[in-house]
Amino acid sequence: MQYDLVFEGGGAKGAVFVGALQELERRGHTPGRLLGTSAGAIMATFVAAGFSSEEMLVALKEKDENGVPAFEKFLGRPRPFTKEEVAHSITKEALERINLRYVPDFIEDQVDRFILNLMLQDELVYVFSFIERGGWYSADAFLDWARRKLDQMTPDGHPRDLSRQTFAQFFETTGKELSLVAADTTDQRLLVLNHHTAPDLPVVWGMRMSMSLPLLWEEVVWRSEWGRYIGRAMGGHRIVDGGLLSNFPMELFISTDPYVISMMGPKTGSNILGLLIDEQLPVPGVTPSDAPIPPSGSLVDLPPVERIVRLVDTATQAHDKLVIEAFEQFVCRLPAKSYKTMEFDMTDERREHLVAGGQMALDRYFRTQETQGMKGPDIHEMDRAIKRANRIAAGILR
Repeated sequence: MQYDLVFEGGGAKGAVFVGALQELERRGHTPGRLLGTSAGAIMATFVAAGFSSEEMLVALKEKDENGVPAFEKFLGRPRPFTKEEVAHSITKEALERINLRYVPDFIEDQVDRFILNLMLQDELVYVFSFIERGGWYSADAFLDWARRKLDQMTPDGHPRDLSRQTFAQFFETTGKELSLVAADTTDQRLLVLNHHTAPDLPVVWGMRMSMSLPLLWEEVVWRSEWGRYIGRAMGGHRIVDGGLLSNFPMELFISTDPYVISMMGPKTGSNILGLLIDEQLPVPGVTPSDAPIPPSGSLVDLPPVERIVRLVDTATQAHDKLVIEAFEQFVCRLPAKSYKTMEFDMTDERREHLVAGGQMALDRYFRTQETQGMKGPDIHEMDRAIKRANRIAAGILR
């Protein structure tokens, strides 16, 4: 059976999807259209690229020569700032606007230069990046990793060579309808990135946009060479994680609204399955006391970073709860209690429990359907779901 798959965002917790995909493969089901936000966008892209759950499991275990998990490097130190960036920085402009009485201008200039130089040193560069680039961390390591994976050989030795492909090229190569959700903070609107809406955008940059948790990773500035979005010029627009507006956009697969279909492409008749990361569901074999204690000096668990993550999570909950309640029959809840969004240094043991929990959750979902004889909602229930989907989709897209 074929399923259109929706992957929710969830940072490091997205490892639970691999277990769900293992169960999907075990039952002989195949993916149809693919839709994802943030970590879900990464997973959706790799499924569209033909990665098996076993290949993804190997990727989750990847470490460098020093034993550091590849994912931990996604929280990268900001790239060095050029002299031009510093000269035209918001910080410099703010310092110049401060006029201290009775202090000669030449001394103020020296103090300004001292402060700017100080903010480019050691850990203060993260604060400078936060102010100037809209994010605490660089995601260059993620881009490098994603490109390597998209060019990785298939198990039977065929090259993928997908890292430089645009959405249009990717669709032509794979035949898969892939849609990634991002948020345009310049126009304050949701973006659904695919070969219908942004054909000239490189897929790897679509992934980068969708995973850019606001205020944590640097914003992505849309380049003119990436073309237009639904005919609109986008050069210079600032793009962040789609979860800011919709972390679980299942309604886009259900809606029959002509505008939505123009963005998503024609319906395929496949079943719909939403994979939701549920932080209230315990992972079998894991207790809250098993949660790791962050190392001393870890930036990830500083109060400002934790507040940002909580703020973004809170901002997305209202919309996501509306979607989940409206389409509960299509949703499989995957356990992730005591796991953190930014837990990229997850131990092998915790990751194995999380993956196994995802597999068990989807197995239970399918068994429940089989026991209840649920082939899907009846025609009246589906009609109500479509009407709700049209209303919800209109609310976030227009």
